[in-house]
Amino acid sequence: MIELYETQRAMRNMRKAAMQRGVVAVLDVGTSKIACLVLRFDGTDRLAEAEGIGGMAGQAGFRVIGAATTRSRGVRFGEIEVMQETERAIRTALQAAQKMANIRVDHVIACFSGAQPRSYGLAGSVELDGDVVSEQCVSRVLSACDVPDYGEGREVLHAQPVNFALDHRSGLIDPRGQLGQVLSTDLHLLTVDEIAVQNLAHCVKRCDLELAGLANSSYVSGISSLVEDEQELGAACIDLGGGSAGVSIFMKKHMIYADSVRIGGDHVTSDISMGLQVPTATAERIKTFYGGVVATGMDDREMIEIGGDTGDYEHDRRTVSRAELIGIMRPRVEEILEEVRARLDAAGFEHLPSQQIVLTGGGSQIPGLDGLASKMLGQQVRLGRPLRVHGLPQAATGAGFASAVGMCLFAANPQDEWWDFEIPVDRYPARSLKRAVKWFKDNW
Repeated sequence: MIELYETQRAMRNMRKAAMQRGVVAVLDVGTSKIACLVLRFDGTDRLAEAEGIGGMAGQAGFRVIGAATTRSRGVRFGEIEVMQETERAIRTALQAAQKMANIRVDHVIACFSGAQPRSYGLAGSVELDGDVVSEQCVSRVLSACDVPDYGEGREVLHAQPVNFALDHRSGLIDPRGQLGQVLSTDLHLLTVDEIAVQNLAHCVKRCDLELAGLANSSYVSGISSLVEDEQELGAACIDLGGGSAGVSIFMKKHMIYADSVRIGGDHVTSDISMGLQVPTATAERIKTFYGGVVATGMDDREMIEIGGDTGDYEHDRRTVSRAELIGIMRPRVEEILEEVRARLDAAGFEHLPSQQIVLTGGGSQIPGLDGLASKMLGQQVRLGRPLRVHGLPQAATGAGFASAVGMCLFAANPQDEWWDFEIPVDRYPARSLKRAVKWFKDNW
């Protein structure tokens, strides 16, 4: 576990160094596409003032100067399956983004959606030495949290203090400098499959890049798609990707739960491909142009031509009604939403004061999806687009870029994590020393 802290701390230091140098790349490794954005951090505040642009959502400190996407290869369910293919796709996206930015990038911050995330809520409490809460007191209370036995082959990806309490006052965001006797904290711990993280780290290393940070896609999608009030009052973000659907729940501006469902938009495409007996590429095109989940009387009469290239004239001139297409798509979309509903129920989402649900990701663009989701998940459902970010090209402002934009915000304003505090070695959580994570030595 100590190696894990060192790994995360080393990545945090690398990120700081990259930001001081002024340039960092953001990589969203997805199942259907790999997106790369290049961020510049130097002097953008002065630039914004000169242009008369106000700070947007606390992110005036950077500007996107390069953006590129490429079709993802070698990734399934948000996890790397064929290393060489994914490496090639990452290089393609990175080179295109570097070319647009006209600058070379050495450091990259990546996010991924798979790896079976699991959430834990931990609590810790300590008596203060003096009266004032210092940095050391925060370190001590974090190390006092009782870490659950999350099993072999799992790794901590995020460990964020989501609440502090001082004596009888709860709900403190930052207790440093305040007076009191007993400090307690609630911590949200997110663990993922170790191998998936190692594969991603190894893949980035093979592309001659330094990995300066890792994040879970569901988390960063929530950062970029939920407005401030939703993050404060309680909301769920559902990121409908190609290979999986990420679920994250926010409360008091912190993520308190994350999970993922291993079904996504690609499954809808393969259903169309099988149902209409057309190639996957044709099925994807039909889904994008004509897809939907709510059939009306008009859809029986609206015929879609399924152009093929088999050379058989009759077979290539087939048509299908839009109602038939919806009949193929709807069951799969319902299945995804049912799985999401089960995850929200397991997290106790109905006990939050606000039950806003925001759908984002490329899969959220299916017409009629918000209506179907509000029937299945609850009344308050809206489609979310990521926040506007300085310099982001128009083509990258859609829902499919929620996690890429979220990574920019995460890079510029990272939330406090466990490893940002100097936890004394003799105070590391008791059971964590038993299984030190050794991949830091192997990968760096």
